[in-house]
Amino acid sequence: MTHPFLDLPPLSAAHFASIEDRVARLLDTRQDVVIMQGEALLPLEGAIRATAGPGTTALNVITGPYGQTFGNWLRDCGATVIDLAVPFHTAVTAAQIREAFAEHPEIGFVSLVHAEAATGNTNPVAEIGEVVREHGALFHLDAVASVGAEPVLPDAWGVDLCVIGAQKAMGGPAGVSAVSVSERAWARMAANPNAPRRSYLSLLDWKERWLDCGRTALPHAPAQLEMLALEACVERIETVGLGAVMARHRAAALATRAGAAALGGGLEPYVHETRDAAPVATTLRVPPGVVASELVARALRHDPAVPLAAGGGALAKEMIRVNHYGADATPRTVAASLTALGAALTEAGVTTDVARARRAAEAVR
Repeated sequence: MTHPFLDLPPLSAAHFASIEDRVARLLDTRQDVVIMQGEALLPLEGAIRATAGPGTTALNVITGPYGQTFGNWLRDCGATVIDLAVPFHTAVTAAQIREAFAEHPEIGFVSLVHAEAATGNTNPVAEIGEVVREHGALFHLDAVASVGAEPVLPDAWGVDLCVIGAQKAMGGPAGVSAVSVSERAWARMAANPNAPRRSYLSLLDWKERWLDCGRTALPHAPAQLEMLALEACVERIETVGLGAVMARHRAAALATRAGAAALGGGLEPYVHETRDAAPVATTLRVPPGVVASELVARALRHDPAVPLAAGGGALAKEMIRVNHYGADATPRTVAASLTALGAALTEAGVTTDVARARRAAEAVR
């Protein structure tokens, strides 16, 4: 038996390094880029455990469930954590970050999620980065959901640890992820006696056994298929143009918001302000008396292909997520999602106007 996925020659160190270089160009960064062999939670946790510990005072911004997770990791490391939580239907502001520094000038670490796909908001990282840089804190950013859908510029924004994954807007694999690391972050890790070493979580292992050795010998066998898939998705973005990919996601988000508002029946954007809404996914609040998870189940019976999901946890009752990212960031997907939601609401006894919704979505360019 033969198969394109089988009996492939080993991925060379040079090939691995070239993929890292392409990811660095995608991020427009001169920082070191390490591609880690696992889903993005691997470098997200590894970066926190490498740079935070007893003696660290961390500002952890919570605009969704991932921010809550990061706070738990920081506490587990022994850091003193100051949580800055904002309602999930909005975004944090640079002014709120500045106020937190004024109240706690000892803050030396800031953790932030750029776009929360789970709640549909996105945070103004460029403005926040200016504040963090003024105070000299280390800046840890989760850009997994935002990369490919909106600008991600770690150097320009002063981000010290920028983690990305390819499985959303980039349309790539989930099994590998990348992190850009500033010199300040490497120095913080080297000075941290609790930073993971000889561990799957260890960024220092990659630095010492890969980067510092000139990237000539891989420290272990790479996830070959995932690496090749990552290379392919970056190559596709290079060919199409990152600007075009981001514009496609922004158009899908705006069309979904416009279509949902025109659909009627009480369905409305969960994130109140368009400026706070993430291009990667649009969240919608269901009308009173309708359970979001049940509405999604009915919509998927009408069209199993639409990228709809109910919110997680308690949000399953009130929130629907339209995951218009990657290959689904298209007018066709938006129209199909609105049609399925309209059919599901009608089945629930709610009056809607699908034709009007589709016209409103199509009018967005």
